[in-house]
Amino acid sequence: MAYIDLYDIHKNYDVKQIFSGMEFHLEPGERVAIVGPNGCGKSTLLKIAAGLEEPDEGKRVVDRSVEFGLLAQQPRFDTGLTTRDAIEAQLTELKAAQERYQHLSEAIATRPDDKALLREHAEVAAYLDHHNAWNLDAKIERVLQEFQLKTYEHRLVSTLSGGEQRRVALAGLILRRPDVLMLDEPTNHLDVYMVEFLEEVLLKEKFTLLFISHDRYFIDRIATRIVEVEKHRLVSYKGGYQSYLEQKERRLAALQKEHENLLRLLKKEEEWLSRGVQARQTRNQGRKARVFELREKAKENPFLIRKLRVELEREKRSWKGEKTLAKKKVLFEIEDLHYSIAGRRLIDGFATRILQRDKLAIVGPNGSGKSTLLKLLLGRLQPESGTIKRGVEISIGYFDQHREMLKDDATLIETFCPDGGDRVQVMGRNMHVYGYLRSFLFPREYLDKRVGQLSGGEKNRVALALLFTKHYDCLILDEPTNDLDIQTINVLEEKLLAYQGAVLFVSHDRYFVDKIAQKLLILRGDGTVEESHQSYTEYLELEKEIGQLEAMEREIETAPREEPKRERKRSVKLSYKEQRDLELLPPRIEELEARIDELNACLADPECYNQKGLSTVSEELAKAEEEYGILSDRYLGLLEKLEEMEQN
Repeated sequence: MAYIDLYDIHKNYDVKQIFSGMEFHLEPGERVAIVGPNGCGKSTLLKIAAGLEEPDEGKRVVDRSVEFGLLAQQPRFDTGLTTRDAIEAQLTELKAAQERYQHLSEAIATRPDDKALLREHAEVAAYLDHHNAWNLDAKIERVLQEFQLKTYEHRLVSTLSGGEQRRVALAGLILRRPDVLMLDEPTNHLDVYMVEFLEEVLLKEKFTLLFISHDRYFIDRIATRIVEVEKHRLVSYKGGYQSYLEQKERRLAALQKEHENLLRLLKKEEEWLSRGVQARQTRNQGRKARVFELREKAKENPFLIRKLRVELEREKRSWKGEKTLAKKKVLFEIEDLHYSIAGRRLIDGFATRILQRDKLAIVGPNGSGKSTLLKLLLGRLQPESGTIKRGVEISIGYFDQHREMLKDDATLIETFCPDGGDRVQVMGRNMHVYGYLRSFLFPREYLDKRVGQLSGGEKNRVALALLFTKHYDCLILDEPTNDLDIQTINVLEEKLLAYQGAVLFVSHDRYFVDKIAQKLLILRGDGTVEESHQSYTEYLELEKEIGQLEAMEREIETAPREEPKRERKRSVKLSYKEQRDLELLPPRIEELEARIDELNACLADPECYNQKGLSTVSEELAKAEEEYGILSDRYLGLLEKLEEMEQN
């Protein structure tokens, strides 16, 4: 039985139609991503599925035994709760079940034959098993650490920022482990490390999931199915984001073929209709009506096919994302830069040059100083020491979440054409303002709308579109993809890849960073700023491997050491094979040592590992180190045996 069934759903907001005859079904174990442009009804679908909003027509059927959990965009908490209290307040039923289980266990110890006690004990145990709630305290501790809430655990949750409050709500929700988890943009306000932790939990705990996201890597890793809102209904695609693109391409080809067949049929019917006499007969009125229906469908199909082709080409270009390099002039020269906040060192002795047409992503955990570095480059903050030299008369375009370049009382046409007219210059091209705004997915009727009437996502689109109508040597963007749908992000990526100036941006969207950035500036949060020419994905994978190795080393160092047991001396001698190994192993071990040094040197050289492939070099190094360890152990064992023989 499905967890959720939506049948023939119709929904309007005033005169705007959202759904017309929409159908949706969520099966146990599915992880379904909802995609589509802003305003198409993604959040409405989530709310109808959750039972928080009623459709105008249609029916919602749910399994009444199923527990639903929804992450709200603006969570609310009882006043007076600390961060830890707010998380634990979402787990009261699980805590009560733990206490009941303990009480029943103690009662059974004195009354082992009480069948009612044994039955309830088994039911409570099954409930705790289902919610994986045996070690809640340890899980609360881990989620506080992973979502960077530990330092706030005793602070009132009402004093936290909106993004921090969403992390508190998300932490409680995944620990509560409802049967169906519903998430609206769960990766907003999470850095990449938090997103990786969330992915790990969602996959490990086998949640049934319905979610909205513009993070294409997150969708690709998590989703078992994607539903796209299209023409007030849903189109379903199996698998993650890559599979969605492949299936969409096949669907486009099928639509084109169907349209060709339709045109051939319409041509025959038009010939019949042109004969006139038969078409006027009463019995043929149905066939005549069908000709008119075919005409309307033939008009509609090319528009849908063109729309799908444009979207698909943007998505494919964005997914594959070619990057280009060019000869460049210096825009910023940074020398020995130092900056602290409240005694905490964020940037310690950083030096680099930023060149014309560079595309740099500034990445790192939340609170590591990414936005601070942008403000230092803009001159809004002054360094404690060191210098930032700017190129002569360079112009900078800045985008942040406050959208400070917009005026709420201005219409869109006034925003883009403040001196009158209806033309704009866009990267060297003179365009009609409507034609340009259409590329940012704005319909014509929005031209006379005031900025203050737009949603947050629409304002972001206006602010980004405005940037490309100005001549700037450098764009500085702080979280530009927040509140944007995937279609708009594809447009933004297209513009940035074609942009001739430098682009510096902060983003936690791994997919976006991989497509745009030629280089990473990595802030550690301890003052260290590293530069890397790896893709963001490669860097994160390598960092994870290093973290695992360091954890293993710590485990080995802290493991209790046992004194070797003294054994009675016995007579030993080397076999023929052991004698041969003593002769042959040393040169092979030396070869492996040299090879390991060579591979480590390659990993330290971007030109080398880019040529050979980072994963290829890493795999070869792992194999060489494994063989070296085995052969070294074998050789040392033989030497010990030889020494024992000599002592005897």
